[in-house]
Amino acid sequence: MRNFKKVLALTLAASMTLCACGGGSGSSGGGASSGGGASAGGSGEKPAQLEVKIWDNNQLAGIQQIADAWTEQSGIKVNIQVVDWNNYWTLLEAGASGGEMPDVFWMHSNTAEMYMSGGKLLDLTDYIANSDQIDMSNYYEGITELYTKDGKNYAIPKDHDTIALLYNKAIFDQYGVDYPTNDWTWDDFYEAGKKITEASGGSVYGAAMNTSNNQDSWYNIVYDYGGYVISDDKKTSGWDDPNTKKAMEYVGTLCSDVFPSQSMMSETGTDVLFTSGVAAMICQGSWMILQFYQAENHDDYAWAMLPYYDANGNGQADKEERCSIYNGLGWAASAETKYPDACWDLIQWFSTEENQKKQAELGVTMAGYKGASDEFANAFPGMDITPFMQIEEEGTLVFRPYSKYTTRWEDASTQALVTAWNDPSQMDSVLDQLAADMNSTLANE
Repeated sequence: MRNFKKVLALTLAASMTLCACGGGSGSSGGGASSGGGASAGGSGEKPAQLEVKIWDNNQLAGIQQIADAWTEQSGIKVNIQVVDWNNYWTLLEAGASGGEMPDVFWMHSNTAEMYMSGGKLLDLTDYIANSDQIDMSNYYEGITELYTKDGKNYAIPKDHDTIALLYNKAIFDQYGVDYPTNDWTWDDFYEAGKKITEASGGSVYGAAMNTSNNQDSWYNIVYDYGGYVISDDKKTSGWDDPNTKKAMEYVGTLCSDVFPSQSMMSETGTDVLFTSGVAAMICQGSWMILQFYQAENHDDYAWAMLPYYDANGNGQADKEERCSIYNGLGWAASAETKYPDACWDLIQWFSTEENQKKQAELGVTMAGYKGASDEFANAFPGMDITPFMQIEEEGTLVFRPYSKYTTRWEDASTQALVTAWNDPSQMDSVLDQLAADMNSTLANE
């Protein structure tokens, strides 16, 4: 969902070569039934408390409510701590390198392969096999695959996300521009954004996309245009693919005519530019809805489905022409936890159909359990967020590009593309160099 320091991939990869031991103590055998008071695993004692780490404060209240219901049945307290994104991975890295990891925590596509390969995650395979609560076929396949290695399961999908277009109605009204609709193409997006930028004399910009806003903005354009970032076998870069280049050339026109300067977007952040009224549109992920719902001017904000690339020229969006990059977090546990059974029992509790529906109902996130997100649409009274669900029916979901060491090539692209954002005439050469560098990185995975 966001990038983090590239040093993590390098340091963590080195530390994890020391251990590829699999699931740790208690990783085989069945967990306790959901809410049934899990056994203590290695210590032989029931824990008084489990330590849980997450990185999104917007989700804390809802997750804590669901966890408290588990505590009532199990008698085990759940201490959930929110650690900001960068420090979260620093903390987890320190634990993986010989310190103490949390009992239960979130896993992400940026790092899942590293932690699984390094034997740092509790093997959940036998727990799942012995559970009458969990059937992995009920979860989104891309997320399940992400947290599976060599036929073993190391996390259960917590959620899934999609992307939509957020716009400020007051700005559109001020400059006499029609609101975005679900029929918009990317050309429509450009034209509306350019009109606002020009009509304001540059005091307001039509839209904003930073180089780091990959999943929630320009990745979607790349795949809409038929391009790709990484091949399905994760061995080849797609930066030099003709369709990728065509998509990024379009992004270059946005940089020239619609966006603020790259330095402004990087230093201020696109979310702040939007909420401060400097940018009229941004693309955003479903995990950010609550932040905008609680914003001071939220009555001016509205969502539409992402625009599409009209490749067929028929004036209507075919499913393959409208894409949303999706991702999903996973509930995981430390391979070295003293309480593997209790950890599994809590993970199982979070992952049941009932509690995945509860998560959606509380507005935490959309579910990782298929068909359990309907109530998410009603979690934000007065704000229509159906475009996030609608794109699943009328578009194509593409799983967020990743490999074993995602951050190595992703951070490199974030930095290299600054040159192209500042000078779009260099986009083609930047993409060629990115492809060569990324292929070299992938060859060493």
